[in-house]
Amino acid sequence: MDLSERGKEILKVVVKGYIETGEPVGSRTVAKRSRLNLSPATIRNVMADLEEMGYLFQPHTSAGRVPTEKGLRLFVDALMEPVELSPSQQERIRRYYEEGSWDLGDLMRRTCRILSTFSRYPGLVMAPPLKETIFKRIEFVKLRQQQVLAVFIASSGVVQSRVVELDEDLSQEELDQMSAYLNELLTGLPLKEVRERLVQEMERERRAYDRLLARAIRLGGETLVAEDEREVFIEGQSQILDEPSFTDIKRMKQLLEALERKGRLLRLLDRSMRAKGIQIFIGSECDVEGLEQCSLVTSTYGPKDHTLGILGVIGPVRMDYSRIIPLVDYTAKLLTQVLEVHWVAPQEG
Repeated sequence: MDLSERGKEILKVVVKGYIETGEPVGSRTVAKRSRLNLSPATIRNVMADLEEMGYLFQPHTSAGRVPTEKGLRLFVDALMEPVELSPSQQERIRRYYEEGSWDLGDLMRRTCRILSTFSRYPGLVMAPPLKETIFKRIEFVKLRQQQVLAVFIASSGVVQSRVVELDEDLSQEELDQMSAYLNELLTGLPLKEVRERLVQEMERERRAYDRLLARAIRLGGETLVAEDEREVFIEGQSQILDEPSFTDIKRMKQLLEALERKGRLLRLLDRSMRAKGIQIFIGSECDVEGLEQCSLVTSTYGPKDHTLGILGVIGPVRMDYSRIIPLVDYTAKLLTQVLEVHWVAPQEG
């Protein structure tokens, strides 16, 4: 059965009221807030029809109605009127990006902070894979016997580091020689081409067998082995706990566990990346244990036709979608601009 214009208007008022208060919305409230000149009794009949169609739910007999996931989905897809960010909000977000370094981790954390600060819910970002940047140089610092800190620096100034365990002990002088060799070999290459160059050099050095160069190539390969790995950053987890939905201790614990298990979030974010732009998952659509009472608003970021990652906000199903969607969309576009200037390797073609 198609929903009448009257039904859509009443559903919209109920959803907005529920988002504002978290409480069931009664017919008298709808009568006051809607543009319809209908009596409470007529509105109750329409609300009963909406409940029968699966858009509303009545928690108990004497209560008003709350929207179901189906009702929220229709509201988000067809009835909602997004509220654009004000010029002052946009300026505040831009200032976040103008402060701090261009280290990738710092950039991702700042983006999380923006999303969390302006939404008042947890913000999360899935970082781009390392392969999208251009190799500038690599440095090896001896930490202790058979353990080295490898520091990779992109041409943009983005820095990534990792600890590498060795099967032999090397002096700092040897490590310096190895980094000098790799820097001469690899500087200026997109990281996606570095692995291929290292393999080619490994074959060449295997024939010539220069022991130090062979070790340098092997260490370079071990350092950059995670070029396809993605890291998930999240901030503001505690902010969602103030929501009435999570006053139950068991539900709160399940939510915190879900936010801590980044592997589950990574799978959800991977699903979001299948389509460009804004994606919205409501309640059970998240398909993540512990997030049944939550919604996720995400957006991909990256140059045109080249998605680098995804960012978003996790909130209760009654989050103010009209406010959160423009925030996520604007932040994704701004992060894309920042990465195009400071981080992204030029694309072929």
